[in-house]
Amino acid sequence: MTPNSIASTTSQFSLRTRVLGPFSAMGRYRSLTFELAKRDVLGRYRGASFGLLWSLISPFLMLCVYTFAFGFLMKAKWPEVAGGVHHYSIILFIGLIVHGFFAECLTRAPTLVTSNVSYVKRVVFPLEILPWPAVFSALFHAGMNLIVFALLRLALEGTVNWTMIFLPAVFLPLVFITLGVCWIFAALGVYLRDISQVTGVLATAMLFMSSAMIPVQSLPPSYRVLFELNPLTFIINQARGVALWGDMPDWRGLALYSVGGLALMYLGYGWFVTTKRGFADVL
Repeated sequence: MTPNSIASTTSQFSLRTRVLGPFSAMGRYRSLTFELAKRDVLGRYRGASFGLLWSLISPFLMLCVYTFAFGFLMKAKWPEVAGGVHHYSIILFIGLIVHGFFAECLTRAPTLVTSNVSYVKRVVFPLEILPWPAVFSALFHAGMNLIVFALLRLALEGTVNWTMIFLPAVFLPLVFITLGVCWIFAALGVYLRDISQVTGVLATAMLFMSSAMIPVQSLPPSYRVLFELNPLTFIINQARGVALWGDMPDWRGLALYSVGGLALMYLGYGWFVTTKRGFADVL
């Protein structure tokens, strides 16, 4: 091969690596990624008497607490509750599922690298795949929550909308954003250990400043913009639309959201790959 052809091949390989890099967990390291995700899920319930059943029990208990705490105040603001169309707990639960998925990943992100120091010391271990098992684990719990949601709606309202099949399409753009956030905070967590104290507060703020708790249309216009800027609000509204109202997804909105999510994902991945060179020195 000539030097020019070698340079061209190297350039094409480098470009392909950059483009496919964030998805390497689904390509080169698929088995490792799923094994880490499986270990993460099973490890969370290891030693518990009910084991994986807690993935169904926990969301139900959480819903009971939120319904009791906010039901009497917030349910009057939902016209669907006042009109007797839907139970308040059902409306609240779908918002909590979306927020719970994102919050689980956000709060864990700063410790993804620092809690796996042994991986950093191994030159051959692909640290950039660490957010993927965390996201898959959160998706597993979101899926369990959706099972509880469907059973609860059957019990309270005797029906489930067929449009729930579009929920994966609704969650996909949020997965892109979540991965980008995980890569950014995982790298920051190595150099700024205090960042893990901030993510918990941020996750709580994103819950109460989203449409998970209150319909945005009931707010004064001056406050409404803050809720609409929350990236969870659109996804929560779409999830409620397909799971409760029986609406079709806003495909155009989801497409635009996906473009923004992919941009953040590549930005976060690039930031992680660039900064990981110094992880071993810091840890």
